[in-house]
Amino acid sequence: MLQLHNLKLLSMSILLSGSISIISAANAQSIIKIDGSSTVYPITKAAADKFQIAKKNSITVTVDISGSGGGFKKFCRGEIDIVNASRPILKNEINDCKNSRVQFIEIPVAFDALTVTVNPENTWSTTMTVAELKKIWEPAAQGKITKWNQINPAWPDESFKLYGADTDSGTFDYFTEAIVGKIRSSRNDFTESENDNVLVEGVASNKNGLGFFGFAYYIENQTKVTAVAINNGKGGILPSVETVENGNYQPLSRPIFIYVNAKATEKPEIKEFVEFYMKNAILLVKEAEFFPLPPRAYTTMMEHFNKKRVGTVFNGVSAVGLTIDELIRREGRLEYDNY
Repeated sequence: MLQLHNLKLLSMSILLSGSISIISAANAQSIIKIDGSSTVYPITKAAADKFQIAKKNSITVTVDISGSGGGFKKFCRGEIDIVNASRPILKNEINDCKNSRVQFIEIPVAFDALTVTVNPENTWSTTMTVAELKKIWEPAAQGKITKWNQINPAWPDESFKLYGADTDSGTFDYFTEAIVGKIRSSRNDFTESENDNVLVEGVASNKNGLGFFGFAYYIENQTKVTAVAINNGKGGILPSVETVENGNYQPLSRPIFIYVNAKATEKPEIKEFVEFYMKNAILLVKEAEFFPLPPRAYTTMMEHFNKKRVGTVFNGVSAVGLTIDELIRREGRLEYDNY
């Protein structure tokens, strides 16, 4: 009799355990993992927040910041589903993904105007040539070029203080190639941070501060910092919707991206999220103070995504000097370089 009682208790325990497992599985949330660029973060975070609301929080989307380089490391190890990138994927990263059998779908989401800023008290260097910026930032300047008048004799005999993106950032990669002429080639004696707000505060708190970061962070802090007009042979050009769209703000206009793990798109939640992102991209990009692509570009990228067109059109190198029109023509190619 006791054995029968124990058997009934055991059966009830198994049934209860099974019921709890079923309930837990039903209540378990799907998670989409995103990491990477601090520049792209505001757009993707807005997409994530609105998507979670639309799905009534049945899906969790985590968006972290580790820089484009740090994000690609995680992405190519298969640790995240999507990477935010403020530059195209590089050759070594393509090889890392290939070695891990991670295929990716490349999706441009917007254009950014990488913005050079100075303190509002600075009235002398509000327009700078690319050559002057190179003289400040090139590796040979370290410990030698430290004062404004070494750049231009008409400028003050005062030491400048430099602020820039950390060396694992796509912003750092792009800036060094566009200004110095070689990716990751820079002096090292500057204050670096993956947090753009730290860079803003650095420039804002130092009369002789000079820094660079994404346009959205400048727009948010126009009362704290002043944008420098860039003279690339056509006179000083300030970043704006007009100068980015017409291609005049060079060489600091750049496309920014998300890269999606192709295998991850087999999960319904990933597919839904990317489709939501593309359908709402223009609004999301504008709200985050970036420059949207034309509507046809997002339609094209949606088609590429649904067809799982993997690979990149950038051959593992950056896109310095690329205009929006040139990007659209390049993305419209019938064949990707499929790695």
